[in-house]
Amino acid sequence: MRITVIGGTGLIGARVVRILSDAGHEAVVAARSTGVNSFTGEGLDGALAGAAAVVDVSNSSYTDEAAAQEFFYTSTMNLLGYGEAAGVRHHVALSVVGTDRLARAQGGYFIAKQQQERLISTSGRPFSLVHATQFFEFIRNITDHAMREGAAHVADVLVQPMAADDVANAVVRATLAAPRFGVIEHGGPEVFSLRELAAIDLRARQDDREVVADPLGTYFGAPLGPRDLLPEATAIIAPTRYHEWRVQTPVAG
Repeated sequence: MRITVIGGTGLIGARVVRILSDAGHEAVVAARSTGVNSFTGEGLDGALAGAAAVVDVSNSSYTDEAAAQEFFYTSTMNLLGYGEAAGVRHHVALSVVGTDRLARAQGGYFIAKQQQERLISTSGRPFSLVHATQFFEFIRNITDHAMREGAAHVADVLVQPMAADDVANAVVRATLAAPRFGVIEHGGPEVFSLRELAAIDLRARQDDREVVADPLGTYFGAPLGPRDLLPEATAIIAPTRYHEWRVQTPVAG
């Protein structure tokens, strides 16, 4: 099967491409570095030609609402339009567990993600939305974003994170299955407080900065309830635990 992966050189996209290729599928790597730009439409004709499915794991580099909305709206409309013209039979997009809750909390980036999901689900095209919890690989970014005066003031919330490999496998399973016309939710096998996980991650990098669970702390601008980042009880649980992932993953400085 020919499958086009938008964002195919990124953290999740590169893994999706590898898994598909190893299974004997023709995975088309679509990224700016390969001459494909979903925002401008450059190269989309060729990238989607003959594809049975398109997988969108691209992301906006902007976290403010206006810029993120512009990116996701334009890119998604391009993918839907070019995909329909090319005869693509399945549109798969990766999104975030709790997008609706995060959007209601006025998280600008998540308002843009909610808009992306709405565009796909009301397009009339066959689709599947894969919701994943936070990635182990992004814990450092979350912590660094919360640093103030030498300490990380993270939101006082619970998280159920996943390894990027498990996220990629979830995306591939959804892609090779029949369109869900809805959301497939995934979470990790363990629940942590965000403060606990951030502290564990800092210590693994021999970083002794303090981590504080701040009741007024936000998650990329969104004020949250304690359980707002957790998946529903019906979520598919990924196999990889944080310690297993850490043992296998080199610690970056």
